Formats: sequence, C-alpha cells, structure tokens
Amino acid sequence: MSPLPTRYAELEEIVDAVTASYDGSHEIDSLETAALPNRRAVIDALQHLKHVIFMGFYTLRPLSQGNLRYAISEHLHPAFEILVEQIGRAQTWERMCSRETVPRDPGWAEEVVLRLFRKLPELRDLLNLDVLAAFAGDPAAKSVEEVVFSYPAIQAITTHRIAHELYLEQVPMIPRILSEHAHSETGIDIHPGATIGRSFFIDHGTGVVIGETCVIGNNVKIYQGVTLGALSVPRDADGVLLRNRKRHPTIEDNVTIYSGATILGGDTVIGEGSVIGGNLWIVESVPPHSRLTRETHPQHR
Repeated sequence: MSPLPTRYAELEEIVDAVTASYDGSHEIDSLETAALPNRRAVIDALQHLKHVIFMGFYTLRPLSQGNLRYAISEHLHPAFEILVEQIGRAQTWERMCSRETVPRDPGWAEEVVLRLFRKLPELRDLLNLDVLAAFAGDPAAKSVEEVVFSYPAIQAITTHRIAHELYLEQVPMIPRILSEHAHSETGIDIHPGATIGRSFFIDHGTGVVIGETCVIGNNVKIYQGVTLGALSVPRDADGVLLRNRKRHPTIEDNVTIYSGATILGGDTVIGEGSVIGGNLWIVESVPPHSRLTRETHPQHR
C-alpha cells in the first residue's frame, strides 16, 4: 500500500489539473458571475410548501385546529425566506447573462413569493380535486390517504402546480429546478409552462412527458408512457429555433389517453370526451367524442 503522503500528492496534482480546466473556455466555468440558485435550497422550500398543502400527511406530531396555524407558520416562514433568496439569485443571474443594465425592483422577489403564497388555498382546492380524481380513477386505490402518500402522480402534479405559478411570474430557472426534481423523483416530466385544468390524473406515470405549451382541460386522465410533445421546431433565417410559439397539443375536457400514445404539434387538438388508445402516433386534430385505436379510424359515439 502506498504511503498516505504519496496519495495526498497525487490528489493535489488532480486538484491542480481540475483548477486549470477552469480557464474560461467552457460555458460551465462561471466563477465571477452572481451566485446561482442552490438546487437543494429550492427543494427544501418545496418540501416546506408540501407540508403546508398536505399538513396532516407530513407532520410528525399530532395536529388539531388548536395548533394548526402555528404548524403552517412554522413552514411558511422558512419557505418564504428561501424562495426570496433563490429567486433573487436567479434574477441576478438572468440579468447578467442578458447584460441588462437596469435591475428589477429589489422587492420583486418578495412580491412574487407573496403572490404565490396567497394562492395556496386555491392550489389546495385544485390538488384536492387531483387526489379525488386519482382515487376515483384507480380501482386499486384503497383510500385517499394512500393516494397522497404513495402515488407519484400526486407528487408530480403538486410540484407542477407550484412551479407553474412561478413560471407565470416569469421567474427564471427556479420553475425548471422544481419540475426536474419531480421528474427525477417520479419519472413524470411536466414542463412548468404546461397549463393543466382541474381533476387531472396520471395513472402509473412512468415515462409521461408534457411539453411547455401544452394545454390540458378538466377531468383528463392519462396513462404511463404518454407523450404530449412537439414536432420539429422550425428555425429562422439565422438557424435559431423559433421558441415563442405553441408547439404542443391541446387536450380538451374529459379525455382519456392510454399508455404509449404520442400526440404532437401545437395545432393538434384532441376533442372533448375522446378516448385515445395505446401506442398511437397522432399529429392531427381529433374531433370531439372520438375513439381511436390501432385498428380503427376516429369513430363518433
């Protein structure tokens, strides 16, 4: 076995080599820019908000109306401090990247977080409907409590509904940190820009992809492996992607999409009350109340 000093010397040589690689030739060499948002801190804030939304499911101590307000405050205040700091960092980073010379109002991050928090009762109403949709839509579900505790779709949609509010506020980076955390935890990839209606249920969930400009109505149910994505995005004369246009489909109310279906394109609309069979490739609109399978063309009920 080599003596420890030799190993130490080798490690110091590696430290020198890695340090030298920060020579400004890489896009990931950022050192002199503002401190970037901290991913762990953002996720900590998310956990605090999940406690607030599902208080009785996350607490380690008995709760009652007598101590509920204190318990909520115990999580809301640290979530506020974390998000204000992290959004402020993201804002400064964005300004430096775009070389803006006029900073936003320094109180902007606080106002954004307060607006998000004011919507928490409304988000709880929406998530209650999502939980009930999961319980009603899955005969294997034994209780609402089981759905909240164990269904990956509830974790993904909870994170999405928070991230979406920050996306609407044009907060840089933080919404994607949240959505990609949910993606890594659940296998469900929902871009924070996607608009999702009431009583949304993803059964099983693994491999679901929902794109940024997707619009989903009320009472929609989708299964594992469904992609609501974009066709190839055109470029301008300089070869730059045309980003600011609708690229993903619209799913109207009361639609069911079975596993493995791929629905693409910003002009594609799946009409109200339709059922899309598994493993279908769809790039054109489908009339309301259609039933699509691999063997048939659209059939009106």
